[in-house]
This record gives sequence, structure tokens and C-alpha cells, in this order.
Amino acid sequence: MKKIILKTERDLEAMRPACAVASTVLQEVAMFIQPGVTTREVDEFGAARMKHYGARSAFLGYRKFPCQMCISVNEEVVHGLAGTRHLGFGDIVSLDVGVVYNGFIGDTARTVAVGGCGVLAQRLMDVTEQALYEGIAQAVPGRRVVDISRAIQNYVEGNGFSVVREFVGHEVGRSMHEEPQVPNFVEGKATEKLRPGMTIAIEPMVTAGLPGVKVLKDGWTVFTQDGSLSAHFEHTVLVTASEPEIMTWPEKTASKLKV
Repeated sequence: MKKIILKTERDLEAMRPACAVASTVLQEVAMFIQPGVTTREVDEFGAARMKHYGARSAFLGYRKFPCQMCISVNEEVVHGLAGTRHLGFGDIVSLDVGVVYNGFIGDTARTVAVGGCGVLAQRLMDVTEQALYEGIAQAVPGRRVVDISRAIQNYVEGNGFSVVREFVGHEVGRSMHEEPQVPNFVEGKATEKLRPGMTIAIEPMVTAGLPGVKVLKDGWTVFTQDGSLSAHFEHTVLVTASEPEIMTWPEKTASKLKV
């Protein structure tokens, strides 16, 4: 049986600041993005901001991951590695930030345009972001993980896009990946009931084309099989006795919920 770790109030007192640091670093990195910068410069900037807040990357060294954060460009879905690539006007970049602070992990992601982008790319980002909030709205006691999955899948596919199957959301806390997993599509195993104290990273990964993905020879970077654009948004969410609490960047996102 899967062991689900419910967070105590004391746990949450420590975890909320970790999530706040993650969301602040993500916001600062998103503002740093501009045409001409390299993905390595983005990674180094993110590392400096984490250090500034007294945190460290939750990703660096995790299963031998070599970077401070995940930086995935255009057709790259997740786990993109920093390097010498220069970002160009019109690119879209998925930024995934995880930090360790107070012994807990904050995990959050968003996709941003470099200077500007085309209509399809903007719509893809808008749909993926709203799909995240559609899923979050289901994170209430008595419902099940599959309700989150269904809400995300229905919204994405209803808007003509595809949900990646190979990578999913998850519970997060003192460890990066705790149980249960939180798919962005309906599948038979996601039957766990949602209970107060669960802290889950909900993260739709969406493609403008078909859902199939491959992994590059670097062993990390995931990209779309058909070369279509991809977007990724994520929040760490607390299931409470009533409405869900977005632990990463709550002030900016709470108004978008439709509970």
C-alpha cells in the first residue's frame, strides 16, 4: 500500500517558507529571461538567487541531475539542461524550480516567452496554465486524485492540445517525490482520496501536437516526438479542510481558482 505523508501544522510552518522561496526565485528567473542569454546563464542566475535566500537547489544531484533547475526550450517538455544555447526572440522556455529550505521542498514551474511569441505558443501557454488551475480546484477533501487528472485532461484536450503521459505530478514534502503520483490524465491507479495535510505538486505538461515524447542522448532532456511546442506549469498545493491553498505564489494565483 502506498504511504501518504500528511503534513502537520508544524511541518507546514516550515514548508510554506520553502514554497515562498521557490516561487520568488521562479519569478526572478522569469524576469531575467531575455533574447541573447544562454541557458547556462539562466541556471547560474537561479542558483545565485537560491543562495541569496539561504536555500539550495532540490534538483542538483538528484538522481545525478547536473543543473540547478530545469530549463526546457520550445519542443523540450521537461528536464532540459543548461548549456551554451542562446535564447532567441519568440522562444518559449519552461522553467522548473525546486528548492530545499527549512528541511522541506518547494516545487513550482512556469513557461515564459522570450521577448514575445506567436499566437499558437501563447495559446498553448494560456491553456496549460488554466489547466493547472482547473486541476487545483479539485484538490479538496473527499475528492480523489483522478478528479484532478480528469479536470486537467478535459480542459487541455477540449482546447485541442495533448497531455504528456510519461511524466506526472506528485506529493512533495521533505522528499522530492512522495506518494501519490498525480497524473494529468485519467488512469486506473490514481484512486487515492484527497485528505487535509496532503501537499501535492500539480504540473500539467502539454504539447501543441501529439502527446508522444522521447529523451535526448543526454539522458535527461525530454522533447516532443513530433517537434511540436510544449508548455509546463506547476504549483505546490495544500489540501485543507476547505479550499485548496496554493503554497507557491498564492497571492498572484488565488484569484484564478474556480472552486
